[in-house]
Amino acid sequence: MGFFDTEEGVSEYLEMAKGHDGRELIEKLSEYLPANSTVLELGMGPGIDLELLSKIFDVTGSDNSSLFIEEFRKVNPETDLMLLDAVTLQTDRRFDCLFSNKVLQHLQRVDLEKSVPRQAGILEERGLLAHSFWYGNKTEELSGLHFQFYEETDLEEIFGNYFDVVLMERFEEMEPGDSIFVILRKK
Repeated sequence: MGFFDTEEGVSEYLEMAKGHDGRELIEKLSEYLPANSTVLELGMGPGIDLELLSKIFDVTGSDNSSLFIEEFRKVNPETDLMLLDAVTLQTDRRFDCLFSNKVLQHLQRVDLEKSVPRQAGILEERGLLAHSFWYGNKTEELSGLHFQFYEETDLEEIFGNYFDVVLMERFEEMEPGDSIFVILRKK
């Protein structure tokens, strides 16, 4: 059973994530993606970014934790939600953009590499990815969660066969330059 499959794990995550959202990342994305485009959020968690995305785009939320999906659906029964694994991405639906905020960093690098062609496969022609990661060259385990840190060259190597870099920039979540945001266009 994974961290996000337990009430304790979900509660711990909610406490950890308090005060953080992807507002600045979503504003940056809106410079490259037209309003009302279809966006799939990978790893929606409690749905904070999903609600922000929904003000601009036609969004679908997804998570690999049924607890997050169930909790969000209680308050937002009309929202389009899917139980979805970020590696296999088992869906026949297609989207203009996939968005994740510090979600794919929980995958081992080998699993992120497996996810990339699947991400390309569910995007419309010339679709976009918009993902954020912790910046650096290390891995950490914290409370049973895996954290993979990435530098620019890592991300170019992982995504480069399927995507062109539109934007790659560092930003601050907790400390200056501790995070990296990428917008990538499907080749």
